[in-house]
Amino acid sequence: MWVYLRTSGVRVFGPSARVGVRGYCARASQLQGLLFRQLFEPVSSTYTYLLADQATKEAVLIDPVLETAKRDAKLVRELGLNLVYAANTHCHADHITGTGLLKRLLPGCTSVISKDSGAAADILIQEGHTIKFGRFALETRSTPGHTDGCLTYVLQDHSMAFTGDALLIRGCGRTDFQQGCPRTLYNSVHSKILSLPEHCLLYPAHDYTGQSVSSVKEEKQLNPRLTKSVEEFVKIMDGLNLPKPSQIDIAVPANLKCGIQDD
Repeated sequence: MWVYLRTSGVRVFGPSARVGVRGYCARASQLQGLLFRQLFEPVSSTYTYLLADQATKEAVLIDPVLETAKRDAKLVRELGLNLVYAANTHCHADHITGTGLLKRLLPGCTSVISKDSGAAADILIQEGHTIKFGRFALETRSTPGHTDGCLTYVLQDHSMAFTGDALLIRGCGRTDFQQGCPRTLYNSVHSKILSLPEHCLLYPAHDYTGQSVSSVKEEKQLNPRLTKSVEEFVKIMDGLNLPKPSQIDIAVPANLKCGIQDD
């Protein structure tokens, strides 16, 4: 059963000023008894998120990275947690997911990804499904546009949302490959993410400028792309001319197999 509590004050610890050596940040939860850690992988600038019920010790890890999976498993053990789920927001193109390795390091861990991603996992989920860990739950919202299988995970009290690449801090994911569509992304972000309460904190899969968290209110007011009309947004995205992700030819095939590569 979900329990909705009144929002309280929040203190956020940002990343280290030295880019590439970030550890993790902790946040005082708005839901009593929720443990939260934000971890960073510097090569792909990827954030991994650990959430756990401090009473039952059940935990979920969002967007793990292969190169830091051993670090994450070590933290899970140190905190005495039981990692129930390793969940991806989508099939990543810029790094190999750590879900496959975590299943080996932490027996009992179950991999999760969107059914629409076309990737393999123990559990394939869609819009409306929930990921439950102890007394807590993450609501699944389908937010395609960067890829067809993009998901945003929203904490049950709508105080936190994990947006993957759909919505970044003052930006958004690219739309020029992997089923990308700027019009679809614009509609996804506005209808599924920016429709959340303005106090909801937004945690992206990546950040390249040293920021660690935003909010619905900030992005509705300050995002230079998504404050435009849909026509202007499409023009911006179609004109980005970004280089091909350096790891895409390795990452996508591996991620379609849950990050487990052929020997």
